[in-house]
Amino acid sequence: MKLILLFILLSGTCASAFSQTPDATEIIRKVDENNRGAHVYSEIKMTVVRPTWKREIGIKSWARGSNYTLAVITSPAKEKGQAFLKRQKDLWNWVPSISRMIKMSSSVMGQSWMGSDFTNDDLMRESSTVNDYTHELAAASEKIRDTDCYKIVLTPKEDAAIVWGKVVMWVSKADFIDLKTEFYDEDGALVNTINSFDIKQFGKRRLSSKMEVVPADKPNQKTVMEIIKYDFDTPIEESFFSQQNMKTVK
Repeated sequence: MKLILLFILLSGTCASAFSQTPDATEIIRKVDENNRGAHVYSEIKMTVVRPTWKREIGIKSWARGSNYTLAVITSPAKEKGQAFLKRQKDLWNWVPSISRMIKMSSSVMGQSWMGSDFTNDDLMRESSTVNDYTHELAAASEKIRDTDCYKIVLTPKEDAAIVWGKVVMWVSKADFIDLKTEFYDEDGALVNTINSFDIKQFGKRRLSSKMEVVPADKPNQKTVMEIIKYDFDTPIEESFFSQQNMKTVK
């Protein structure tokens, strides 16, 4: 009888431990690992929406971990062939219309990417949500579009080159998908909100296939990014991420 009682008590203790809310940093790490992957190829349609016009941009992107990214514009014709490269801490932009290779500084990472509401950092992933921020669990459970989420506040570390004063992220409990992210300036004012929709299965991963970034102070303006293709299974060699490939990859 004592053995049975001891087993019940231990079982209850173990169940309680496993049901505890994960550490905030561990939650963000799982989101990052899910989004990045060791090798990622993607095809993307970006739609820039303004009060009186809109335009579409086609993008192909290759990434190897967090240190290597190559993105090339496939449409429209005016910008076709323009490419962006990240190798470790070096950032480059190839502009075929003027046959010029431009080295980008970290200071431009907070600026608009191709006239959209996404920043250079959003596309090139210069900063790391895991390493460049501290993480605090602000709420163990909040609903975003009827989905249970963790609410995490990310605060930039003092030595990190981050343009934001604070980032707030809502992460789905079931799949560790960032369903909503708010970006604040150093004065605490909301600047942008990114909402993620249309969760789909890409190989072994469940990810959002559509993201909308909405500026806080610009009515009737947004940028929509739709994932046409994701491939996490094809290896990409480090040598692929070269200035030469910026000029020739299609």
